[in-house]
Amino acid sequence: MESISQDYILPWAINIGLALAIFVVGRWVVKLLIGLLTRILRKTKMDQMLINFVTSIAHAILLLFVVIAALGELGVDTTSLIALIGAAGLAIGLSLQDSLKNFAAGVMLIVFRPFREGDFVEAGGVSGIVEHITIFNSVMRTGDNREIIIPNGKIYNDSIVNYSARATRRVDMVFGIGYGDDLLKAKQILMEILEQDERVLKDPAPLVNVASLGDSSVNFNVRPWVKSADYWAVLWDTTEKVKLEFDRQGISIPFPQMDVHLHSEQKAD
Repeated sequence: MESISQDYILPWAINIGLALAIFVVGRWVVKLLIGLLTRILRKTKMDQMLINFVTSIAHAILLLFVVIAALGELGVDTTSLIALIGAAGLAIGLSLQDSLKNFAAGVMLIVFRPFREGDFVEAGGVSGIVEHITIFNSVMRTGDNREIIIPNGKIYNDSIVNYSARATRRVDMVFGIGYGDDLLKAKQILMEILEQDERVLKDPAPLVNVASLGDSSVNFNVRPWVKSADYWAVLWDTTEKVKLEFDRQGISIPFPQMDVHLHSEQKAD
């Protein structure tokens, strides 16, 4: 009995103790390293979401090494275990190709930041305000307060239009008048409407010019510059003011018309 204890039980007890010690100390070292990595990343002013993502991946990898080292102390064939983990990872990766694509796109969106939370963007065939950017999906809120969840892969592989990226925007409008109306008077009215709006920027200066001679109207380009937040308000208000002022000043706004000619035929007796 004493021989069995010395040959089997005692060595196993020592190995189990060493394995536990490796696991406990290893977890402590991993926690220390992750804390150090987090502080280093924060000093680089990296986005908090990306910091959390990087540290969670690093924590999982380091902890896996600790577990393998502890199992090796117990006599487990770690070479076969590593091969098994690799094969399992490959199988999971093949079965989750779309998810991995969205994952990779999410990392790229977080790293390169083509848009941020709160920006109004057009991406993935949807326009709206960005509310959240996660690893797999981005959440957007439309103008009528609908929530849309878009896979990051669809966003990153398509064109992204960020309307909030710049501090100012140009409002492009076209207004038409009749050929019989006073062109210079209409141009003066349009310019006065822009100059009286405090939201219209002085630099760059607003532009009013004749754009084209249409089939039934003389068309003006009206292009004021505004702060991005004032874009829609200036567009709608200017359209309303132009209609009201044109009516008051006797300037016509042509609309499509169709002339129908009726011909009567007399039957021969």
